[in-house]
Order: sequence, then C-alpha cells, then structure tokens
Amino acid sequence: MNTSNSLTPSILLVGASRGLGHAMADEFVKRGWQVVGTVRGDARTELDDLADQHPDQLTVESVDITVPDQLVALRERLAPHRFDALFVNAGTENRRAEDTIFDISTEEFIHVMVTNALSPMRAIETLEGLVDDAGLIGIMSSGQGSVASNEKGGHELYRGSKAALNMFMRSYAARHVGSPRSLLLMAPGWIRTALGGPSAPFSMEETIPDIVDVVIEQQGKSGLHYVDRKGKAVLW
Repeated sequence: MNTSNSLTPSILLVGASRGLGHAMADEFVKRGWQVVGTVRGDARTELDDLADQHPDQLTVESVDITVPDQLVALRERLAPHRFDALFVNAGTENRRAEDTIFDISTEEFIHVMVTNALSPMRAIETLEGLVDDAGLIGIMSSGQGSVASNEKGGHELYRGSKAALNMFMRSYAARHVGSPRSLLLMAPGWIRTALGGPSAPFSMEETIPDIVDVVIEQQGKSGLHYVDRKGKAVLW
C-alpha cells in the first residue's frame, strides 16, 4: 500500500469478497496497484485465493460496514497508511425486486437502506482520513439511482436506496467544498453478477476494465462526479 516513501498507487477497496468488488481488486492488481480489500466475516473467500496468488500486492482485511465499531477498528489497523483511493462497493436487492414500495416490509426496507445508503456513507466518513489529501473517494452507485431517468419504475426499493445514497454523497460533497479530492459515484450498468442476475446484458470481463479506467481517470478531478463506466455523466 502507498506510504509517503512509495510511488506505487494504492487503493482501499471495501466489499471485495466476490462479484464486482473482487473483479475490481483483480484488475487493480493486474495494473500494478497495491490493494487492501475487505471481506465480511472470517470465512475464506475468492479474495483470499487472489491474495495467495499476489501476496506482495493484495492484503485482505475483515469488516462488516453495518457495524460502526468494526469500521473504527479497521481505520485503526490501517492508520499508518495512506491510500490514493478509497472505493466502497456495497449493495443488495430486496427478495422480490418487482415488489412496489407498498409491498415491502418495514424490516426489508430497513435492511436495504442500511446496506445500500447508510453503511457506505458511514464507511466513507470513518475511513476518509486514510485517503491522501488529493486522493479519490468513490462509491458504487447505480443508474437506477437517477431520479430524472426513472421513467419505467420497477425495482422501487433498490432505486430509492441508491437515490438516497446519491443524495447523501451530494451532502458530503457540499460539506467538503474546496477539497482537492475527487468524489465519485459510479453507475456501472447492468452486469451479470449475483446481484445483477443471469439476464444482465454485460459480463464482468467486458465491464470491469472500464470501471477501473474511470476510477483512475477521475483522480485529480476535484468535486463530485456521477458517471457511468464510460465516464459519461449520469442525470441526477
């Protein structure tokens, strides 16, 4: 990982045990970055397998971002280090995506909103001090979080959680006006993952390089950017 005497770029990737997060960790390693990736719990994951293959580039840490004390403990463990980028990859869908907001139980509403909106922002607020003063702080959003683009409905709870995340990130940006840091909301598109499902039109192999390209290209661009994996601005 990057320190004051190292020129190797580094990223703290929160939520990298599988899916998009794991694929991003793999891609950053291929590009020569130092990566600290987090998993939830102590069970062995795909990220551990990747770390075994690249012990000098990839370190695995455990944290459940829905537990604030675990975020604080992670920050303390990593306190000696500074990263060029922090990227929080977290997301879940409700059990029946076709349910309207009227159909959703209070319990499920809380679970999705805590996972998709509250906890990612807590992670950023807790871990921001680990990022270089001119570094990048990014988070995995979704095009479905765009209020302006919602003309078909569907996936109402997921959409609402990502729209809330976007609003919270705009508030975070407003509180840090003048900071040289780049703030990124990534809308990766519909990708074949456990969350995206088998009907998604795009594979991780064809999308992850684009996502990583945008993360790297956004470095040094201060302010908040809500973009897709090609770097095109997404409507709020």
